[in-house]
Amino acid sequence: ALYRCFSLFSGLLTRLQTSTPTIQTLSSSNSFSQNIPSCLWKLGRLNHVAIAVPDLEKAQSLYKDVLGAQVSETVALPEHGVYTVFVELGNTKLELLHPLGEKSPIASFLQKNKTGGMHHICIEVDDIKAAMTELKKKKIRILSEEPKIGAHGKPVIFLHPKDCHGVLVELEQA
Repeated sequence: ALYRCFSLFSGLLTRLQTSTPTIQTLSSSNSFSQNIPSCLWKLGRLNHVAIAVPDLEKAQSLYKDVLGAQVSETVALPEHGVYTVFVELGNTKLELLHPLGEKSPIASFLQKNKTGGMHHICIEVDDIKAAMTELKKKKIRILSEEPKIGAHGKPVIFLHPKDCHGVLVELEQA
């Protein structure tokens, strides 16, 4: 889905670069403006990059004590099967994830990736319901029927990594 959005903008940029050089001619072209699809929702900023960690205390210590970052307290999210810790980076955050319970999606991730690693990226959207509707029409699989409340207390959904070039994408209501 992200690739498709970026492809749209890349195609738009290519068309702008190969169009006639005058702005007046470009802006008066009716066919050009009619070919731009309208979106009912918009991608926002990168909210966080989530990292699955086998030892949460060790990971907290790395970011706080070694790297000097501001690190939140540990928060349990039983409905998601995770413990979370946020690391503030100024322009975004890291979310450290650790399994909570045997059915945790992070437990299965760590079984395959013993030392941990990047789990997902989270991007804000201005209208999560509109995003869900449009993404379903575009055959992007959403991993839940309805949004769940995420670590920031806002609705979130996850997009299937096979539909997003191998990346698990979380969309969060801005």
